[in-house]
Amino acid sequence: MRSMPLTGGPCPCMTHGEGPSWDGGCIPRTEGPEFRPRPRAEPALGHRSSLYFASLGATIDGLQQQARDICNRVTESRQEDQTVLNSFRESLLLKVLKLAEQLEERLFRSYDSYNKLIEERLQELSEVLERVEGVQAELRCICCTIEAAYQDLCLQPEP
Repeated sequence: MRSMPLTGGPCPCMTHGEGPSWDGGCIPRTEGPEFRPRPRAEPALGHRSSLYFASLGATIDGLQQQARDICNRVTESRQEDQTVLNSFRESLLLKVLKLAEQLEERLFRSYDSYNKLIEERLQELSEVLERVEGVQAELRCICCTIEAAYQDLCLQPEP
């Protein structure tokens, strides 16, 4: 990519002067600013002077055309940069989407394996709780038996 900024400089077409920043949407003028001298009543020039001023006018016209060409090339270059940037952005978005899908797939596999592990542990917990209920029922029976034996011992007369 070129090192020219896409925003923040004077417009390359030079029609806006130093005012607004260039945002890439400005189309350079195909016709540059024309420097037209004000019509004046000028004294007639000699042949040699007339050729000099005609040559000078042609040089100015050439410089104006070169400036317009440079502005056009700068604008085209910036448009190419914007195209490259847009293409880069699209390819980056596609890669990010693919990575996000891969991450999501890995998460689901991880969830699945953990769900199986949790299910196994819950089954084990359920079995342990059933055994605890059985032991608790046996303990109640033992407590009832001990209580009955104690009451029998307490109700017997002493010798």
